[in-house]
Amino acid sequence: MRYKKSEISVAHIVEAAMRVLARQGYARTSLMDIANEVGMSKGAVHYHFPTKEALITQVLETACEKVADGTRAAWTPGQHPLLAMRSALRELWRVRTALSDEVKVVADLMAQSVHEGKLREPLATYYRFASSQVEEDLRNNALALGLQPKIDPAFIPRILNGLLDGLLMQRIVDPDAITDEQVILALETLAVSLFDISTPEVKAELKAEPSA
Repeated sequence: MRYKKSEISVAHIVEAAMRVLARQGYARTSLMDIANEVGMSKGAVHYHFPTKEALITQVLETACEKVADGTRAAWTPGQHPLLAMRSALRELWRVRTALSDEVKVVADLMAQSVHEGKLREPLATYYRFASSQVEEDLRNNALALGLQPKIDPAFIPRILNGLLDGLLMQRIVDPDAITDEQVILALETLAVSLFDISTPEVKAELKAEPSA
């Protein structure tokens, strides 16, 4: 029973940390701020997370799981592979532009990591997980179409995530300069260019592609 209560406490602390970090940023957030948000003493928070960085690691893991769940849901089982890929690309962008607490926290921590070296490994873990999840689904749908990647397939999600995150930051500071349609068209064009579509089988499949 004590273990279950401990799990609940940890979940509440992580949720509170996500809210506070999204609201005021890493640099202006202390463990005391998070303790006040969750309604616990600083000592209780410190018991579960001895350092701010330990809590950040758990926050990033939670953020990654939520973003991954939304993206995974876009790969509809049984859907035409091309439509599934397009749905996932749209979802990857939609998740970011919704500017949820998770997205705000990741964006803030990325900026802070330029000067805070201790944030880099938790963020690297986040991107490894996010990239592996996208690679798995992208590879499965590409294989279903007979598409062969022109580059290391493990690097394709890095390109997509880098493009999406960079465009998101530009959208935040200059919202009128980037439209959803521009991003989706660019993503689809880039995704296709990374695969060999020269075989007769793939050409036939693309020609027969159903409408979205």
